[in-house]
Amino acid sequence: MIIIILFILLYLLLIHPKQKNKNLDAFKNHFFAHRGYFDNVEIIENTISSFENAINNKFAIELDVQLTKDEKLIVFHDDNLLRMCNINKKVSDCTYEELKQYKLLNTNSTIPLFSDVLNTIAGKVPIIVEIKPEGDYIKTSKITFTHLENYHGIFCIESFNPFVVEYFKNNHPNIIRGQLSTNFFIENKNLSLIKKVVLTNLLLNFKSKPHFIAYEYKYLKNISVLILKHIFNISLVVYTIKNKKELSNSKQCDIVIFDSFNPYL
Repeated sequence: MIIIILFILLYLLLIHPKQKNKNLDAFKNHFFAHRGYFDNVEIIENTISSFENAINNKFAIELDVQLTKDEKLIVFHDDNLLRMCNINKKVSDCTYEELKQYKLLNTNSTIPLFSDVLNTIAGKVPIIVEIKPEGDYIKTSKITFTHLENYHGIFCIESFNPFVVEYFKNNHPNIIRGQLSTNFFIENKNLSLIKKVVLTNLLLNFKSKPHFIAYEYKYLKNISVLILKHIFNISLVVYTIKNKKELSNSKQCDIVIFDSFNPYL
């Protein structure tokens, strides 16, 4: 019995988050358009057009950042160009000048710089900046901060990599930070067993001390998520809501990231 109690206490210590940040309240009256508001036919995800479309429809914005080979911070989700550009090449192996030549999904849209995206959004709506975990994530985090430190608008950062979140805790603690996660047993079978256990169950919260958890909609019944929400009272972000039924089922969540439909209609 003592061993079980000690195990439970250790588990609770591992998943214990940061206390709520009152500045998160500024995010709670918005729907966040996942990679902007797009259809991937005429308006392409994570492009200037998708962000302008989100602003015009009064949506806040979620977007992804990562570094090119020449350390330019771009807004792009995948680590490979295959899906969006039909070229089987890693983003990190390309310079930005090279990436500018590639068209997204057979349109005239190209991959934008984060700086250009920030100039477009210009504080009009809140943004959630997901820092991709690939490559030198500390360098990506540092460069992301250099873009955000003088940005005049509401923003926060999040990442699947707990050490990105920990970097912001240790170096820029006033920036709202979130831990992204999902069921890695299903969504990323290439990870080792221990990584799947640790990341799925948010067992590195004790290091990164996130202000919020962002968890995939399909797996909201994860025991760690339930404990964090209902016992530790952490703010819960849900992604990616794709229809009205899922939206209705997410009422317990504080912030919704959506795509593929208009949550106002």
